[in-house]
Amino acid sequence: MKIDQYREEFDKVIEHVKVDISALRTNRATPSMLENMIVEVYNSKMPLNQLASIQAPEPRTLTIEPWDKSILKSVEKVIQTASLGLSVANEGTYLRVILSPMTEETRKELIKVLNDKLESGRRSLRGVRDDVKEIIITAEKNKEITEDERYTLIEDLDKFVRCYNDKVEELGKKKEEEIKL
Repeated sequence: MKIDQYREEFDKVIEHVKVDISALRTNRATPSMLENMIVEVYNSKMPLNQLASIQAPEPRTLTIEPWDKSILKSVEKVIQTASLGLSVANEGTYLRVILSPMTEETRKELIKVLNDKLESGRRSLRGVRDDVKEIIITAEKNKEITEDERYTLIEDLDKFVRCYNDKVEELGKKKEEEIKL
């Protein structure tokens, strides 16, 4: 039994954190800010990136061009109600989304949201760690490993989790810097 065989589960948590925090607004317009917004169209809910092309032609501007022009109003409504500090201009066949400058209050609020998302990621890592630890303890009870091996594996697991917690911390610091710019 090796702790490394559970790497994929830990990597999934890191990927989720990356996607989760990429949607947070910075002073620079990026398509990832909007691509996972859910739009209700065709009697179902779909992410915006499956319905439209999202471009960042300028540092503070995004353009959204739906492949089906009949959903333009639905997309516009979702962006306006998202409370991201964006102004939306309907240009007929596409939407122009302009980022308003962030205030100090907005930055502080975003950093709070960022910290909540990072904590959620750390909780997920702890959940995976607890699951793996349970597998190790069960393996010892079933006489598949010795007590010494259990201690070594749990120690390795804790080092592994520390490494992943550091990755979450690094992602958070990087995003916080982007927000403060």
